[in-house]
Amino acid sequence: MSLAREILAIYGARGAGAYFGERVSMTEHALQSAWFAHSEGAPGVLIVAALLHDIGHLLADVPERLADWTSDARHEESGARWLARHFGPEISEPVRLHVPAKRYLCATDAQYVARLSAASAHTLKLQGGPMSPSEVTRFESERYFRDAVRVRHWDDQGKVAGLRTPPLDAYLSLLEQNGIARGAP
Repeated sequence: MSLAREILAIYGARGAGAYFGERVSMTEHALQSAWFAHSEGAPGVLIVAALLHDIGHLLADVPERLADWTSDARHEESGARWLARHFGPEISEPVRLHVPAKRYLCATDAQYVARLSAASAHTLKLQGGPMSPSEVTRFESERYFRDAVRVRHWDDQGKVAGLRTPPLDAYLSLLEQNGIARGAP
């Protein structure tokens, strides 16, 4: 099975579930995030990062109800580890950094916190809250921090009930172009 087909299978198996406290499914959220990236003219690697930024949620067992979350699942880290086996750092690193990007924006943009959805505000507490000044400095030294901030913004936008987007299979060629070659196409 090709990498692109494997990703579609992951979303097919687990992506129909509600996106933790939001009014969209996991798949709808991924597609909307990628659509917003594409709409802004982002390069292919960032469209893929936006599409796959929450794949860690689909690879691990986490409570379905947000109210049942008592600790952070660190989906950005597990997702980035999985992605790093299949894609370059220009995709896996913005995914790894998209949760720190939320914490960063909460610390550096006074209006950002007010725009968080209720679910994102809840998970922010589990993820450590806004960054401290020293964490901001460390985050800004990350090579892919700007890309992670862009992915974060698309993540925040990708929660629109009923928004029509291209389907997952519209991204097959982009996934294949950007993935590390393995197995049969």
